[in-house]
Amino acid sequence: MNLFPKRNICSFVNRLLNYKYLSKKPALFRALTGLELPEFDSVCTHANAKYKDYEAKRLDRPNRKHKVGAGYPFKLSLQDRLLMLMIYYRLYITSTLTGVLFNLDQSNVLKDIHKLEPLVKEILPLPQKLHDKVKRLQSVEEIEVMFPGFKAFTDATDQEIPRPKNKQKRRTHYSGKRKSHTVKTQLTVNSKGLIIHKSRHVRGSIHDYALYKHSHPTLPSRVQCGLDLGYLGVTNDFPNLNCVLPIKKKNPGRGKVGVKAPELLVEQKAFNRELASERVVVEHTNSRVKKFLIWGCEFRNRLKRYDVMTDIVSGLINFRILGSLTI
Repeated sequence: MNLFPKRNICSFVNRLLNYKYLSKKPALFRALTGLELPEFDSVCTHANAKYKDYEAKRLDRPNRKHKVGAGYPFKLSLQDRLLMLMIYYRLYITSTLTGVLFNLDQSNVLKDIHKLEPLVKEILPLPQKLHDKVKRLQSVEEIEVMFPGFKAFTDATDQEIPRPKNKQKRRTHYSGKRKSHTVKTQLTVNSKGLIIHKSRHVRGSIHDYALYKHSHPTLPSRVQCGLDLGYLGVTNDFPNLNCVLPIKKKNPGRGKVGVKAPELLVEQKAFNRELASERVVVEHTNSRVKKFLIWGCEFRNRLKRYDVMTDIVSGLINFRILGSLTI
């Protein structure tokens, strides 16, 4: 005897994971999407305003094989597809389970999500948009609004990926620090945790400072950038950069048995503690982005879509901090 008829299961799932039902449970909505209900409604409003032009542009692409209007329409509404995208990013469940929860065929889950990602990127305050705005800042007042206290902080964060099949990639993507295969991304934030700059991902074997030399933000000269000891040498290679690093112990007898580095002075330890207390904001930002498990767990998707994912997650973090989609 079948205790759980398919009809009853579909009825339950269809009642659970859609906007109409979840909007009545704000706490559950936030837990599943990472957004408050008014924040999600704001995203939907902006998406609806741009959707018609976005779809016309998407369907009118030069390499399109079918006439505009051909094919099956979307099974889910735009609102529910946005909801599915947010839940997928937040929980990073498999496309099979996502399809079951939204009563959608597994093959259509990622297709629907990938078709919406460019629209979501267009709406959100992405780091690239903020960085372009930073380059145009002129007055001291404008700089202070973007960088309270005239401070910024930079750090790199990595994410584990499945063991590559290619032998060369296994070598280049292996992180000796993490003891696993990873990709790395660098974030620069202001004192409020707003992500001002985000680099493209690089292989996990690249050092933080090598990544900085390859991709670093353009900051106003008044803004002081706080770094950690992983960026030693930056003052030599970038003499005009306004930055501050922790004071490191100097060991003149390095390599000699029994010779220890002298302890830092009280003032130097106090300086390092103060810098660490200020830099904790970038560590908190790393924690925030990784609460979206698509960035926090092992990344199972293709790496060519990795930067799209980090753009959207960073934009969601910025949106929650700014409280607005307009920048």
